[in-house]
Amino acid sequence: MARLPLPRILSSGSTSITRSREIARTAADSATDVLHPLITLTRGLRQLAAAGRRKWTDTPKDRRGSVLFLVAAVVLVVALIPYGPLLALITVMAAAAWKGRDRSPAQAGPTEAEADRLRALYEALVPYFSVAEDPTPLFAHGGEWDKAFPEYDFDDGRLVRLLVRYPAYFTDGEAASRARVEQLLHTKSGRGREYRFDWDEEGNQLVMTVLPPLPTSLAAQRFVTAPGETVLGFTDADAVQRTVPVTEGDRTYDAPPVIWRTGTRSTEPHLLVVGQPGSGTSSLLRSIALQALQQGDVVIVEGSGTGEYACLTGRGGVLAVECSLPGALASLEWAAHETERRLIAANRARQAGHPAPEDTRRPLWILLDRPSVFGHLAAAEGRPDPQQLLQVPLRHGRAANVTVVVAEQFDAMDALSETVRSHTRARVVLGAAVPGQVESVLGEPPHTTPTRDTPPGRGYARLGTGPVMRLQVPATPDPYDDATSEAHRQAVIELLPDPVLPPETAPPAQARIQPPAQEPEPVPAEG
Repeated sequence: MARLPLPRILSSGSTSITRSREIARTAADSATDVLHPLITLTRGLRQLAAAGRRKWTDTPKDRRGSVLFLVAAVVLVVALIPYGPLLALITVMAAAAWKGRDRSPAQAGPTEAEADRLRALYEALVPYFSVAEDPTPLFAHGGEWDKAFPEYDFDDGRLVRLLVRYPAYFTDGEAASRARVEQLLHTKSGRGREYRFDWDEEGNQLVMTVLPPLPTSLAAQRFVTAPGETVLGFTDADAVQRTVPVTEGDRTYDAPPVIWRTGTRSTEPHLLVVGQPGSGTSSLLRSIALQALQQGDVVIVEGSGTGEYACLTGRGGVLAVECSLPGALASLEWAAHETERRLIAANRARQAGHPAPEDTRRPLWILLDRPSVFGHLAAAEGRPDPQQLLQVPLRHGRAANVTVVVAEQFDAMDALSETVRSHTRARVVLGAAVPGQVESVLGEPPHTTPTRDTPPGRGYARLGTGPVMRLQVPATPDPYDDATSEAHRQAVIELLPDPVLPPETAPPAQARIQPPAQEPEPVPAEG
């Protein structure tokens, strides 16, 4: 039975609701700032009117006539003198502004509930940041928490930023010590949110920040990139120094992308994607394929055999989409020979003083989804592992403009060959994973805590020896899947290249050029 797509308000999750609340709160704050003078004057006029009403009520009835006569005389004098009404209006407005000013004392320090939360957090950190030999401990039971927490921010009663000062003898250079403190702060500050921890070992300070959720509603689209650049997804604004324009519904804005550079000058020419089932690894490979087809050719080898890339079959620039073991071996063997041919052709042209041939400069992409499945089938049939055919493209692909992208699941990581592990220095981890799993793939633990509910395409990326960045892959689902929303389906279909007719179905050239032959005239019989 075909599954109906979820309504937009349900499929978007809590991200859209949170964004709507932030927009409404920002609009309300902006309106309050703009209308603040009018609000002050209105409040002052209301208070002046209330004071006049009370004064009139307290006046005895026998004296109200004289009061009315005095007020009328003052009004008459003001009306007759030059600029009297204008001066009277200015005086009344000034009195209303002074009367209606906000005289509530500014809050100094946290509220009682916020102070209780900070005190509880301070007490919980005492066993981690104190020793018995310290004569003047910064952290002690019943101590002053404001010295350890000089800066803090709350939003709706929840902690969103905290600066922690810790003693110099704390072993902040050990990953296990930092992990214990981060786990405690994450637990005490509230689950369900993603926290980033920035350690300053020189200054003995730790900054904990609550990160906003990455947008999950961005669909596949044409990104403004240079040749050889591929958008893997989007990250935090302070993690990269570049933005690209993106379209989300009817709105266009700039988003910070994770750019992966390939080609002859790339330091990370090949990519490894690891994730859990349903984490979005196939969606990332489809996104990479759609971007690569703008300027290059693509060979796709799918080990799962579920037809995740059937939408690319027969499209321009797609050389092959293989789901069987014989087809995978043939395609990868051709890719190895093509890499060698490009190297030889470029070398000969370079020795002759000529530029490299055009066919060697056109990028060639080899996308493998779950190659471990083919490894098991090849071992059962006595055939070579398809990963052995990747040695030439992985080792010499950068010089030949050949890029290899491998996607695998966590439970099959041991089946990856040493060549694949050592030559794929651009890494992506998608889906729910503990910090140990992320570190085993990226080589460094993430600086943020994992979220409770991980949407598809959500994970971490690390390019070479760079920092670990949060990543949200643009939604690039299979357009033939019944569960795909109509908006995402149309976004992928619009990016697909035009179909290419096979040679046997194309009409012959002579039949299109020559006119149809005429039937010969009958010859009359001799009588």
